[in-house]
Order: sequence, then C-alpha cells, then structure tokens
Amino acid sequence: MVDDRSFRIVFAGGGTGGHLFPAIAIADEIKRERQDAEITFIGTKERIEARVIPAHGYHFAPIIVSGFRRRLTVGNLLFPFKVLVGLVQSFTLMRKLRPDVVVGTGGYVCGPPLYAASVLGIPTVIQEQNSYPGVTTRLLARRATEVHLTFESSKKYFPRQDNLHVSGNPTRSTVGTITREEGIRRFGLDPERKTLLVFGGSLGATSINNAMMRILPELADTMQVLWQTGESDYERASAATSTSPSRMVKVFKFIEQMAYAYAACDLAVCRAGATTVAELARAGVPAILVPYPYAAADHQTENARAMVETGAAVLIADYDLQTQLGDTVNTLMRSAERRSGMVDRARSLVQGDAARIIAQAILRLIKN
Repeated sequence: MVDDRSFRIVFAGGGTGGHLFPAIAIADEIKRERQDAEITFIGTKERIEARVIPAHGYHFAPIIVSGFRRRLTVGNLLFPFKVLVGLVQSFTLMRKLRPDVVVGTGGYVCGPPLYAASVLGIPTVIQEQNSYPGVTTRLLARRATEVHLTFESSKKYFPRQDNLHVSGNPTRSTVGTITREEGIRRFGLDPERKTLLVFGGSLGATSINNAMMRILPELADTMQVLWQTGESDYERASAATSTSPSRMVKVFKFIEQMAYAYAACDLAVCRAGATTVAELARAGVPAILVPYPYAAADHQTENARAMVETGAAVLIADYDLQTQLGDTVNTLMRSAERRSGMVDRARSLVQGDAARIIAQAILRLIKN
C-alpha cells in the first residue's frame, strides 16, 4: 500500500515568483498534512527558484530549459536543443525520483517534467494562476490528470473539460498573518509615517520604476517607500534615492519576506499578476494596479478586474503612469477612510484556501 511509505511529489514551475510561490504554498500545505512527504522542486539554475527553493528547505533539482521569445535571438536558435536536453534530464529525474505525482505551476520550466511524467504514466497536476492560461498549460492540459484553475472563465480555453477544477490561486500561508508593527520593525520603518510599497513582480517593472524615479522627490517628504526594483533597475533606483534619507526610501532588488512588506504598507503600486492580486486580497492591501501591457490576451487586466470593480484597487494603464501615478498615490494616501474601505473590499475577495484544496487533491491522487 502507498500509505506504508513516504509520498514522493515533484513540483515544477518557476522563472517568476508568480509561478513559484503558488507551488511553495501547495508544498507547504502537503507538508502540514504529511510531514514525511518527500518533495523535490525542478527548475533552472538561472532564475528565482534556484535561490528561493533551498531557502524554504526543499530539495532542488536543476534542468536546462528556456522559454521562446517572440523575436530573433541567440536563445531562440538554441531553444530546440535546450528543450531536448530538458526532456532527457526530466526523464532521468523521473526514473531516479520515482514520484507518485508531478505538479506543474506554470512557466516554461514545467513543460519537460510534466511531459516526461505523463509519458511514464505518472499522474500529473497543473495549477494555472492566470485568467488566460499559459502556453505550457494549454499544451499539456489534455495529458494532465487534473488541471486546477483560478478563474471559472478560463475553462473556455480547454478542449478537454473533464479534468478541470476551479480551486483558486494558492498564496503563501504567512500572507495576512503578520501585524503592521512586525512589518514596520522588520524593515526599520517609522511607525508614524504612511508606507508605500512598490514592486513590479519578482523581476521588476521598468515602467513603474521610471515613474517612481520621477515622482520620488514629492513622495519622500510625505511618506516612506519600500521599493522592489528587480535586478536590472536596482542601480538606477539606488542612485535616484541617494539624496533621500535612508529611512524614508528603502530599495531592494528582491524582497524575500513579502508578507512583512504587505503588513507594513498602507498602499501598494504593482503589476496585476494573478499571484500578486491574490496576495493583495489575502493581506488586505489597497492597491494601484498597473497591468503589464504585453501580457497574452491582456490577462493582467482580467486578473485585476474583481479588485477594481469592487473598489479594492485603482487601475492605471501602463502608458498613463508618468502623468497619473503621483496624483493617484497622493490622493489615496490623504484619505484614510477610502483606504480603510479598500482594505475591507480586498479581504472580501479572498477565495477558499486554494493551497489546502489542491494539496488534498494531490494526496487523494496518491492514495487512489
């Protein structure tokens, strides 16, 4: 019987925090249910998962694989070779790890492991965060044992319907459990000043960073700023804040403890990735959402729709950032009453415990 030994589960997903953190949330929930579960994450050495997964105490197995860009690049010329290498490595890992189930949470890195598992007859589970499913999800959904969606509206993109489940988007269990005092203390902020949290996802967003550099002088006099820039804009942003008091503007390439950042802030400016939107709702953070304008099928705008329509967030189009961001931030920061209402509306959008629902579905697959 399978219950006589440890459950072996492989997760594949990464490239961005939006794909990675739902996987970690599910894995953590599985560990709460089955402490003896053997969990391995597959990813690439070059992206966020190589740093974050070991820090969370999980085994990390790297493969070579990359995405396909919509323009002629050297990387695209190597794409077929990398896919082949990733497939060979994935088949090797499946035979070595002998998992009971393989879980993919999106991004190109989960393609080879999910395909290899399905060919070998290993049950596979896909978790899709976005309203418009990613390429990997759409390609492999027919072969998957179960596909867990965040949005009911996503079902129309799948020819096969019998393996679809609407379960919500898993969020990190610490989000929404940290007090403001703990968040303020973690970042060394002034508890008497309002805090603006700015981030563009785990990789940063240049258009948001550019707009922030423009309005920073007027903001620094009235509030303090936690600013995650991403790797590419960190030096520019640091230079732009060199004349500001260090306690008023704190710049990071990447904020590891986002639960504390959410707790510390009074308002967030960010992209509208599905995982970001789900975490904002769970933490009850009023937000200015700036959907990534080149997302497939404009799915970030769709992701943001519920928060904007209920009044939990304000939407600014990417092309309007330079002219609208400063006034919008100042208007919201001046109205404690409006922000308080946005907090309540954000929390009202929290779906069921998606991480627990999907974890239990995975454990049922193994037991059956």
